[in-house]
Amino acid sequence: MWSMHVIDIFKRDSITFSFEFFPPKTNAGWDALFRRISDFETLEPSFVSVTYGAGGSTRDRTHDLVVRLKDSTRLDPIPHLTCVCHTASEIDKILERYARRGISNIVSLHGDPPQGMAGYDRSHDEFAYAIDLVRHIRRFNERGCHPDPRGFGIAVAGFPEGHPETPNRLTQLDHLKAKADAGADYVCTQMFFDNHEFYDWRERCVLAGITVPLVAGIMPITSVKTLNRMAELAGGTRFPAPLLKQVWRCQDDPDAVRQVGTHWATEQCRDLIDQGVRGIHFYTLNQSDATKQIYQSLGAKNSAALR
Repeated sequence: MWSMHVIDIFKRDSITFSFEFFPPKTNAGWDALFRRISDFETLEPSFVSVTYGAGGSTRDRTHDLVVRLKDSTRLDPIPHLTCVCHTASEIDKILERYARRGISNIVSLHGDPPQGMAGYDRSHDEFAYAIDLVRHIRRFNERGCHPDPRGFGIAVAGFPEGHPETPNRLTQLDHLKAKADAGADYVCTQMFFDNHEFYDWRERCVLAGITVPLVAGIMPITSVKTLNRMAELAGGTRFPAPLLKQVWRCQDDPDAVRQVGTHWATEQCRDLIDQGVRGIHFYTLNQSDATKQIYQSLGAKNSAALR
């Protein structure tokens, strides 16, 4: 049975709600994730995405998690795929594997070099940017390599607060427009904590002629450690002063920090829904508690109740 193409998902759902998982590195991590899977299934997301690393074993873990989610759960998985450390033939083999297993969509990303490869020379990669990967997937589709005549649906990343490698905001929108024109079916944003940043970016996307659905990325802060890690990884994420003030006030109380972060994310979601967001994507860190609490606080037992 084939997973649903993103074009059909966006036709079906007035607002999409989706979750992101990462492939665990240990057997214990796998067991822990799948003990929580029923919680995620109960929330009935439109789809889930699975992150990807450029190292060989990490690639296999992504594939294994995607296939297991598709075959043994009610969740509709969309794998990430990056440009780093890949040739065109390697990408084709990955796409062929997914096509054979009934996967209908791909998230196309630039990606970071694997850990332990500091100073990696990107000039050796066949695909320099995410748009090159989008174009390659479209060529793969046009060759009729996927059972669905439309081929793979494609998602790309958006950066409401700006991209650290492209400080010029006008150029950033040009790059995103180019990815949409090359064949991206929707955009999922990096996490943000100030909805005004998203609304301004959304309006600028409209002005730039970007018409594909824009999905907002939300990540509840669950600890001070997580907040600091977000600041390191996201490279420019802005934490509003009122949020930081609340976190610092209770930083020695882990439960209170978790409540503050989850409440903030809940209010973000409430406002986004009221303002007609096309989709909300939760960065879950493979934990279901915060996401479940957000749904409960919004008075919903599942995604259908929020649409």
